[in-house]
Amino acid sequence: MVFLPLALGIVVGLEGYSIWESPTRLFILWGLTMTFWNTMIFIPAAIYAKIQEDKIPDPLHYPSVSILVPAYNEEKVIARTIDGLVATDYPQKEIIVIDDGSKDKTLQIANQYKNYAKILHKENGGKASALNYGMTFAKGEIVIIVDADTIIGRDAIRQLVKGFVDKDTVAVAGNIKVRNRVNWLTKCQSLEYISGIQINRRAFDFIGSVTIVPGALGAFRKSVLEDAGTYGKGTIVEDFDATVKVLKAGGVIKSSNTSTAYTEAPQTLHDFQKQRRRWYHGNIQVVLRHSDALTNKRFVFLNKIALPYMVLSMFVLPVAGLVVVANAIIGIFTGDAIFVIVSFALFILLSHLQSALAIRIDGDDPKLIAYSTFMVIGFKQITDFLLLKAAIDVLFKRKAV
Repeated sequence: MVFLPLALGIVVGLEGYSIWESPTRLFILWGLTMTFWNTMIFIPAAIYAKIQEDKIPDPLHYPSVSILVPAYNEEKVIARTIDGLVATDYPQKEIIVIDDGSKDKTLQIANQYKNYAKILHKENGGKASALNYGMTFAKGEIVIIVDADTIIGRDAIRQLVKGFVDKDTVAVAGNIKVRNRVNWLTKCQSLEYISGIQINRRAFDFIGSVTIVPGALGAFRKSVLEDAGTYGKGTIVEDFDATVKVLKAGGVIKSSNTSTAYTEAPQTLHDFQKQRRRWYHGNIQVVLRHSDALTNKRFVFLNKIALPYMVLSMFVLPVAGLVVVANAIIGIFTGDAIFVIVSFALFILLSHLQSALAIRIDGDDPKLIAYSTFMVIGFKQITDFLLLKAAIDVLFKRKAV
């Protein structure tokens, strides 16, 4: 299933070549088909996962939870985040805010909530060290991680914990949404979360092998996370690394559609580039770090589906996307502009339909569908370039910003 988009792209491309005998058209059809089916094949599994989630009954007993909030220089948002956690409806919760040596007023603001939360302070050591430090004070059976710039829904914790009704489930990923939808860039990111990241996450929920429990909102059984080695300092995307370690230990990881959190997305191309360079650099770093799972059949779904898909999406699809752009430009300058325009118009139409279906599943704002055009022309090229740039950085051991 993982390599089906690649196979479909090759078949469509070769069929097109046999008709037109044009390498340019072959590459355009190959790349567009593969990109479209990369998401499309996961939609049926995502729908099924949502239907199954809706059938999960409320727990007879809600376990105790510890909510960890690592914070570094978050004076602008930390109060809002803690207010949201205090207002969250859950019977047995403790809130632990870990100030990771902030140089601004984060600690002072957090200390105003001492009646509602444990406020910890440590020297700056990074997010992973802050989470591990906070876990030593956590008393809950379930550990929930929330980023300091994230506001969670009032019912988010109940819905997240609901995923642990199955005793085999060791972690649950929340549904992350973009809160600051203020320009084309943040709206494209919002659509990306809904029609890309969240669709894929629900599809992997179908096999109990969600690959990233997001730092914005995610939960682990504390004992399992500790046994797997907690959060490692050897990567800049500690949430992905911790999730893979739990999967390698044989845990089942699910996702929740109804446990929502609202995060701040980068509003400028400069900030977006910095965020994505860090994300992509870290993701590639983790895949390489756990590359043994690609050859060890003991890891089952991680070996057969999850990591192979990550490799496909990190290395093959970005190349395919840039190849399409290059051949589209060549086609326009060699007199094949009509074919290029028709191909992209059809792909944009299919992307609009795909986005509409994803938004319907997620119950989000239908107005975002209009931004499917920007996702195809503009946004995707930027992310493909940044992903390949990150791969080159890792290859030549350059540091991410």
